[in-house]
Amino acid sequence: MHVSTTEVPTNGRHAMGLPMKRKEDARFIAGKGRYVDDIVLPNMLYLAIVHSPYPHAKIVKIDKTAALAVPGVKAVITADDLAGVNLAWIPTFHGYDKQMVLAVGKVLYQYQEVAAVVATSREAAADGVELVDVEYEPLEPVVDPFVAKTDKTLVREDRENKTNHIYHWEVGKRAETDAALAGSEVKIKERVYFQRCHPAPLEPCGCVADMNPATGTLTLYMTSQAPHAHRTVISLVTGIPEDKIHVISPDIGGGFGNKVPIYAGYVCSAVASIVTGVPVKWIETRTENLTTTGFARDYHMDVEIGATKEGKVTALKVTTVADHGAFDAAADPTKYPAGMFGICTGSYDFPIAFTELDAYFTNKAPGGVAYRCSFRVTEASYAIERGMDFLALKLGQDPAEVRLRNFVRKDQFPYATPLGFVYDSGDYHTTLNKALDIIGYKELRKEQAEKRARGELMGIGISTFTEVVGAGPSKHFDIMGIKMFDSAEIRIHPTGSGIVRAGTKSQGQGHETTWAQIVAEELGLDPLNLMVEEGDTDTAPYGLGTYASRSTPVAGAALAMAARRVREKARKIAAHVLEAPEADVEWIDYKFQVKGVPSKTITMKEIAFAAYTNPGPNEPGLEATYYYDPPNLTFPYGAYIAVVEIDKETGYTHVRRFLAIDDCGTVINPMIVEGQIHGGLTEGYAIAFMQEIAYDENGNNLQPNFTEYLIPTSLETPKWETSSTCNPSPHHPIGAKGVGESPNVGSPAAFVNAVMDALSPLGIKHIDMPLTRDKVWRAMEAAKTP
Repeated sequence: MHVSTTEVPTNGRHAMGLPMKRKEDARFIAGKGRYVDDIVLPNMLYLAIVHSPYPHAKIVKIDKTAALAVPGVKAVITADDLAGVNLAWIPTFHGYDKQMVLAVGKVLYQYQEVAAVVATSREAAADGVELVDVEYEPLEPVVDPFVAKTDKTLVREDRENKTNHIYHWEVGKRAETDAALAGSEVKIKERVYFQRCHPAPLEPCGCVADMNPATGTLTLYMTSQAPHAHRTVISLVTGIPEDKIHVISPDIGGGFGNKVPIYAGYVCSAVASIVTGVPVKWIETRTENLTTTGFARDYHMDVEIGATKEGKVTALKVTTVADHGAFDAAADPTKYPAGMFGICTGSYDFPIAFTELDAYFTNKAPGGVAYRCSFRVTEASYAIERGMDFLALKLGQDPAEVRLRNFVRKDQFPYATPLGFVYDSGDYHTTLNKALDIIGYKELRKEQAEKRARGELMGIGISTFTEVVGAGPSKHFDIMGIKMFDSAEIRIHPTGSGIVRAGTKSQGQGHETTWAQIVAEELGLDPLNLMVEEGDTDTAPYGLGTYASRSTPVAGAALAMAARRVREKARKIAAHVLEAPEADVEWIDYKFQVKGVPSKTITMKEIAFAAYTNPGPNEPGLEATYYYDPPNLTFPYGAYIAVVEIDKETGYTHVRRFLAIDDCGTVINPMIVEGQIHGGLTEGYAIAFMQEIAYDENGNNLQPNFTEYLIPTSLETPKWETSSTCNPSPHHPIGAKGVGESPNVGSPAAFVNAVMDALSPLGIKHIDMPLTRDKVWRAMEAAKTP
């Protein structure tokens, strides 16, 4: 639907910082989005998957006979069939492991994919699934990573090293940190657990694979956050030339990291289409999405902080045991097996620090996706922010004072942390002080004292986090060896409209609007007349996709640089049209002007027409491509404050207020930023109070549907208060840092710190998330026991 330029106050030319309505929402609100399940092709078959009821069991035999007798069933695929085309095992994005597509020899977790049924309808495929007869021999499962450490039960017999230990990773100075901790006047050491949870996007995963036998081209419509990376991986594992693979990601209903890995349904659909020569569709169910696709978190973290009696930190040590499930399928950069967990020093000026992590296989679903955070940053932020509250409690000092005393100062930027990152810019003191002022911190503490005197439970929780986003510098970041730069292509048409293409892929982030705003700002054009295209590997330039808040820090920079290349060519054409030396033509107020002659100007729209009608000695046309390799990551940050009240009789926690102050550098569209913060805070609230993918001692998944894995509605979700500060990134072309992950990174610790602050008069120091009503009530009851 065309939107008139008069409907949105864009001033018809530039857009940075404009709260412009999202261009893409017109089709979504009207129900005109086109998702994978909307794609219907002639003669299409449907694929459904057989899942294991056992968490750990040998597969004695698989009998397809009854399933193949179902009317409409065309084929039943097993691991043996995939082995015939060398696709029974595929590498993980991580690069440290491989994983089964369908179970080979034994199943390693409940709901693991065992076989796939291909039929002429979804109903026939589902009937076929029910009749695939799989005989299992149950084995003892291991579901606790601390038990897995003993290697008493081996999860992965296929690996050369007969152990459940996957890898050890460490960064920092161990001996110096231990010595500093030993010599500290005050020390805390506490274990906190960030539970296994699931991104649970609105749209589950799916694909339509369409092999054209005549051309040898495999077209894949996929719910993919990284279409180019997926095309490359598919080419590498299948041997099909990359130019014969066409990946298209249409509209996507949320990803949050869940749509980065390769899943069995993708591979089986492709194989089925190659074999049958007709399109094959696979759309997973909600239970399949919650039980077999990438989970997040599952980190057990021991946090040690040393400090002086005055509360100045002296050392930090974080030791982590990570549960990666049956395969090490986390999509971390090759050189960062634990992701960016090294950000665990947070916003604080630790003179020395050390962190280490050991990862283990268990009989749980694989994954470890970066659920709305850039590779383990949420876990790291939670660890340090709970640690700082433990320290404040030990010192008997106000948590805000402890944070202000230890923040990295504004004059220390760029700041090199003891764990290797170099923070680009920030002013943490101003941001927290602004939050304290807005929420009325002193008055709230006074009210809390009055309530405590009456026996009421009120808590105030602070979380001040530093994110690390923009996974892209090729000197450090790659996925399976592919460097994580990103790209942009801009073509301006003769009438001044244009097309903008990027290697990213929006799943609801609003790229069609913000990408147009960046280009419009650089070229003085109207963003409403710039069409944005993503997600088609045949047209978009190569990029590593959208996840981990990398789009604006990497692709946004590529867009700005590509636009500047267009502008430089436009300058040459402007000089020709204005009949002036190029050196005398300058870019002022979104148009070119001859120096000192304000009457001799030309707009970009006029230059666009000239580029195709009167370019003079210059090459006709007006377009450019740019591949951006960032010099560093970006470091958005924020200060969040939660105010809660707890019912002593029921354990119910009422979130009375929640204030989020974010600093993401230059803001492209404040309306979209606020929307992303609201969404992230809601997800953070869900993690803090409602959500966990838990397994019982027998390896049974206890949250396989939305009846058990709760999604907050408008009834439960608190009212969010937001504000901002702005410290642009000095190395990003437009100073933007990224913001989509920040609220999910910063909010869980604020909620938990608030609840623990409320419960502190009862002597309760910590409860692991989710802080359900039942769990809080039981902790209060236990606290009554002498």
